[in-house]
Amino acid sequence: MRIAVYERYGPPEVLHLQEAAEPTIDASEVLVRVEASTVGPSDSAGRSGTPRFARLFFGLTKPKHPVLGSDFAGVVERVGSDVTRFAPGDRVFGTLAPSMGAHAELVVIAEDDRSRTSPQGSTPQGRSRRSTGSSPHCPSSAISPGWRPARSCSSTGRPARWARRRCSSRSTSVRRSSACAAPRTHRSSPRSGADRVIDYTREDFTEARGAYDVIFDAVGKRSFGAARRALAPHGIYLTTVPSAAIMVQWPLTRWFSHGRRAAIAFTGLRDIRLKAAELALLVELIDAGAFVPVVDRVVPFDDIADAHRRVDTGHKAGSVVVAMAPAASASSPAPSPKPVAA
Repeated sequence: MRIAVYERYGPPEVLHLQEAAEPTIDASEVLVRVEASTVGPSDSAGRSGTPRFARLFFGLTKPKHPVLGSDFAGVVERVGSDVTRFAPGDRVFGTLAPSMGAHAELVVIAEDDRSRTSPQGSTPQGRSRRSTGSSPHCPSSAISPGWRPARSCSSTGRPARWARRRCSSRSTSVRRSSACAAPRTHRSSPRSGADRVIDYTREDFTEARGAYDVIFDAVGKRSFGAARRALAPHGIYLTTVPSAAIMVQWPLTRWFSHGRRAAIAFTGLRDIRLKAAELALLVELIDAGAFVPVVDRVVPFDDIADAHRRVDTGHKAGSVVVAMAPAASASSPAPSPKPVAA
């Protein structure tokens, strides 16, 4: 099988594909042939070694996770002798988080680790295989915090907006939108999941003093300091992107603030029961037609460095999907998968 590896920190060019031995499985494990994965900010940080404190996880002086990637979608290739939940040919998607290794043509998952793998058995037939690959990263970042109104954007923001609808709340999305033509703000389409959209090229959402119970910065574009005055008196600023500032603000505001607070969501480290519930919720949303993954672009596995370059720009709009198999076409519907209970 092929894997994408790197031996030193640096630009996207440090990545290269190489052959590796096919992994073996024990009696309770499942071997999945990966058709699609994603490249996200955590992969970019792991590859570049920046910000510097990211090396506490990825390796102080050199990478200790030679194969990046957490999300995957594909087909069960082989199962162990004790496995009953999956069978060869079943379509599955999931996440390896907090581990890495999905940027490979084959991955191994334990059958009983329901926080990491969910069957695609009930997903609509017309759903793209590549879109499936963009799904797992979203719920673990977006569904975990409990909130009401939120500022959301990107591949993480969209499922966040669908999640808040389950709480009968209202959300505002901040993004650059070609749909924002004449008015400075407008009502979003039902498929976007937001009640209101602000075009950040025309309006600064932070000027709305005390307007939001939660500001969820999914891509690390605005700091807690910049967004603080837009929070309600006991509001919270949430981000999935680590920075030196947020690592200091998080404990300080949690322990000493009686008002506005800052927090970062290390979702991959959360309780496995919560992550399992989130995967089940994702399947529910997809079945209902309430959530369709947003794909910024699809990059062939051979060009995975290009996927990292796109993420490094900080301007991706949705998931950057890596297609391991040529058959995993965004325009080719996946065959009807075998239903498997999640």
